[in-house]
Amino acid sequence: MPQTKTPPARSAPPAGHALRHVTMADVAARVGVSKMTVSRALNRSGRSSSSDSSERSTSEALRQRVLQACEEMGYVIDQTARTFSSKRSGFVATVVPSLNNSNFSETAQGITAAVEASGLQLLLGYSDYRIETEEQWVRAMLMRRPEGVILTGGSHTPHTRAMLRAAGVPVVETWDLPADPIEHTVGFSNAQAAASMVRHLHARGYRRIAFIGGTSNRDTRGADRRRGYSEAIAALGLPAGRVISFGQPPISIAQGAEAMAQLVQQWPDVDAVVCVSDLSAFGALTECQRRGWRVPERIAIAGFGDFEVAKNCHPRLSTVALDCVAIGRAAGELLLRAIDAARVGERLPPETVLIPFRIEQREST
Repeated sequence: MPQTKTPPARSAPPAGHALRHVTMADVAARVGVSKMTVSRALNRSGRSSSSDSSERSTSEALRQRVLQACEEMGYVIDQTARTFSSKRSGFVATVVPSLNNSNFSETAQGITAAVEASGLQLLLGYSDYRIETEEQWVRAMLMRRPEGVILTGGSHTPHTRAMLRAAGVPVVETWDLPADPIEHTVGFSNAQAAASMVRHLHARGYRRIAFIGGTSNRDTRGADRRRGYSEAIAALGLPAGRVISFGQPPISIAQGAEAMAQLVQQWPDVDAVVCVSDLSAFGALTECQRRGWRVPERIAIAGFGDFEVAKNCHPRLSTVALDCVAIGRAAGELLLRAIDAARVGERLPPETVLIPFRIEQREST
């Protein structure tokens, strides 16, 4: 039978002994070369300025020895000195409201696709729809000197705006058209999009149209959608005030279901509802199915965002559709142009890139 050898136990550091990170000097000592030789090997440089003839060139064999030592010792190159000398950190910072929302994960994918070909990487944080948390992320990210910043929405704390303007790095705001942009903008009008859905429902014969949204304006884009709904209702002369505010943003599927029950109890004659997102719309749909209310015969339901669930539930949800990857890609490409300008001491004039939305008519309306 094969015998299994037990590896020797590793001794733990003595009590009170602080752990120390492995440095380039440690790697150099392991291989028996200078720190410059290690640096050149890691950067694929072919020449060394050392007077030692054995180190005048970094051969491939020596380079492999250096890489092997780095692997064995767990060494990761320290970019700090390079960042300060070149003024290029090699990353861009992005803050999104949520990591489990497919709209924002797809936006991050679009940003990454745009910037990675230029050798830049994405540092991602999420604010949980709180501008105070966004401020904390921005402060922490600026300490690491990103080459550019991409934010979600146009609502920020005064200190966030002050920090970004003082940092002197390009800034792009997305998913909104702020009245007072920090610099560049890639987005659309959430109010206009919601109003377009109301007009679409009106054109299909619905007259008692309600809205389901959150209980606070923490989600400023959701608040804009509610405002767009209200403005369209007033312009069309339809019954106003049929707004259910339920749950802290982002509204969940379960909260959408509870909001639907409350809505029909309060206004039994309602014939259509616009939901702040597809998740809340799906929750409203499931509540209708539990109670035997046929959709759209008893009540029509519309969402916002064109999530995967909207395309695959039964009946499928009508919604405001957006290309979230395109939002991220456009933001990344605009930021790259601004970074290129900044690297040569210039400033790209502020730009606004409009992202189109469309009303996706499906069985739920």
